[in-house]
Amino acid sequence: MKREEESLEYEQMKKKALEQLRSGKSLYGKDGAFAPLLKSFLDAALEAELESHLDEAERSSGNRRNGKTSKNIRTSDGTISISTPRDRNSSFEPELIRKRETILAESLESKIIGMYGLGMSFRDISKHIKDMYDTDISHSTLSAITDKIIPEVKEWQSRPLDELYTIVWLDAMHYKVKEEHRMVAHAVYNILGIDRHGHKELLGMYVSQSEGANFWLSVLTDLQNRGVKDILIACIDNLNGFPQAINTVFPQTEIQTCIVHQIRNSLKYVASKDQKVFMKDLKPVYQAETLELAELRLEQLEEKWGKKYEKVLESWRNNWSKLTTYFQYDTTIRKLIYTTNTIEGFHRQIRKVTKTKGGFTSDMALLKLIYLAHNNIKQKWTMPLSNWATTAQKLAIWFPGRMILDLM
Repeated sequence: MKREEESLEYEQMKKKALEQLRSGKSLYGKDGAFAPLLKSFLDAALEAELESHLDEAERSSGNRRNGKTSKNIRTSDGTISISTPRDRNSSFEPELIRKRETILAESLESKIIGMYGLGMSFRDISKHIKDMYDTDISHSTLSAITDKIIPEVKEWQSRPLDELYTIVWLDAMHYKVKEEHRMVAHAVYNILGIDRHGHKELLGMYVSQSEGANFWLSVLTDLQNRGVKDILIACIDNLNGFPQAINTVFPQTEIQTCIVHQIRNSLKYVASKDQKVFMKDLKPVYQAETLELAELRLEQLEEKWGKKYEKVLESWRNNWSKLTTYFQYDTTIRKLIYTTNTIEGFHRQIRKVTKTKGGFTSDMALLKLIYLAHNNIKQKWTMPLSNWATTAQKLAIWFPGRMILDLM
C-alpha cells in the first residue's frame, strides 16, 4: 500500500511538473511542483543551523528548542512558506534566512542545493555566498546543513525497486576514508540498471572496505529484498566468485563478463614487444559475427600464441562461457553488454565531482557527495535508450515469460 501511495504521489508530481514546464510556470513557487522539495530543504537547513547553535555551552545554560514560527519568503521563483525553529533564550540568529528577512537572494536556494553536489568545498561555498550575496555561512553550519541530507540518502538507499531490470551493470569505485586517524581504502559498490521501459536508473550504492564476491552477495540480496525479482542480463568485471554470487540470488540471470577487463588482464602477461601483434590476432576473436566463428578464431590464436602465453589463453578458455554471452544477441544488445563501459562512464562523471577530495571523513560523507552528484547526472536520464521499442520486442522473444510488453 505504501509503495502504491508513493508511486501515485510521484506520478502526480511528475504530471504537475510537466504541465508547469509547458506553460512556463515556476516549478519552485508557491504552487510549483517542486516547491515541497525546496521547502523541505530550507526547513532542514534551518533545523541544522539551530542544532549547530545549541552546542554544549548553550544546552548547559538551559537553552533548548522552543517551537517554530512560519513566514513567507519571496524568491526569484515565487513565494514559499518556511518554518523557522526557535530557542528558549531567543539567542538563535539563523544565517541562511535571517530574522525579519522576507526576500531570499536571487537563486541562493538553488546554489546552496547545487554547489556541494558539484564537489565544491565548504570554504569555496562560503566564499562564493559571501562574494555574491554578502552573507556569511560558517563551515560548521554548512556541515550541519549537508548532514541533513543523510536521512534522504538512507531513504533513497532503501526505496522500493521494480520487479524486473533488463540489463544491470555492477562495478565498484575506490576512495580513501578516514578510520581511527588514518586513511583506509573503501569500495563504493554501484548498481546501474535499465528498466523494462528502457530508462537508466542507479539502483543502489554501498560502501565496504574491499571489493569481493561475498559483499556483492549481500548487495544483490538487498536488491531482492527491495523488490527485484528478476534480472535478465548482468554485466560484470572478472572478479572471482562474482557470477556465482549473482546466480545464487538470481539463478536465471545471464552473466556477461567484461571483454575489456579480460583484454587488460591478458596484456599484463604479454611481453611489450608482442602486445601489438597479439592484439591484432585477438580482435577477430571478440569481434566475430558468431560464436562459432569466435571459437575458430580462438583456436587460431592458441595455435600461434598458446606455447608462449599458455596461461593467458587458458584464462580465455576458462572464462569463455561468461565472456561470450553477448553472441546470443543482436548488435544493439551486444554493444550494451560486452563491456562495463556504461557504468564506467557513470563513474567518470562521479570522479569529476570527487576528484578534489583527497579523502573523506566517513563513509556517509562519501555517500552524500556521490548521491548529490548522481542527482545531477540523472537529469540526463529522462529518455529511454535509443530504439528501445525494437530492443524490448527482441528481449521479449529471447526471455519469454520474463520480459512482458505493455501492449494494451
